Amino acid sequence: MNKRKLSNTFLCSLLFLIGCSQSVSQDPIQLAVENTNRTKKFTERDKFRNPAATLNFFGIKPDMKVLELSAGGGWYTEILAPLLYDSGQLVVTHHDPKAGAYQKRSRENFDNKVASHPRFDKLKVATTHVPPKKAYVKAETFDMVLTFRNLHNWLSRDAMQDVMEEAFNALKSGGTFGVVEHRADDTASLEYMKNSGYVSQALAIKVAQQVGFTLVSSSEINANPKDTKDHPKGVWTLLPNLRLGEEDKDKYIAIGESDRMTLLFVKE
Repeated sequence: MNKRKLSNTFLCSLLFLIGCSQSVSQDPIQLAVENTNRTKKFTERDKFRNPAATLNFFGIKPDMKVLELSAGGGWYTEILAPLLYDSGQLVVTHHDPKAGAYQKRSRENFDNKVASHPRFDKLKVATTHVPPKKAYVKAETFDMVLTFRNLHNWLSRDAMQDVMEEAFNALKSGGTFGVVEHRADDTASLEYMKNSGYVSQALAIKVAQQVGFTLVSSSEINANPKDTKDHPKGVWTLLPNLRLGEEDKDKYIAIGESDRMTLLFVKE
């Protein structure tokens, strides 16, 4: 092979590699995860929460209309809002600030984030209650409903089925419901689940099916075999809460965040 042919071959290979690199970097989910407007302490949780892999498993697309239930501090909202900004729509549910001191503080913090965060100007926030007092959103208008680490909150209020019904009602036919939750063993008692912050995968699937969902698939993306699930302060013993303070801190940091189920349902 002469030098000219070798040079051309090298150039073609280089262009191919550059094209592949650009293709990867332009993945909309990965770009949303990598956006520089995310809170730094949130990005430190990516290694435990695997947002790109999780959202890819759920099958989210940038042109979808998505409802995020119980957005909390906005960890996933910071990814979903830019992902859906140009072609889709994001609606989140959040506390009624009149419901109590915790709800007031949490909602004010979230509202301040919305007011100051770039690319949150299209975000819609629906004030909701657990259990629901009225329909969360207009029925059959969403392509996808998502919730992250909230089942235990609903279960502790005997409202998990009621909120899942809101998710079901919000979805169009063929719409999907993605769930991430701290995972208890399937033999765990209801009392343990209400107190520990862990919910069994069997119960989550059973309740979702009772409201009409069909399980599409489950994933071990967010599994953590180091989590023994027998901690003094339940799931809040682990990162990011570390409720025991300095007591056995290194031990719990070494475990990381909780073992989690990742489930995808469809409204047929």
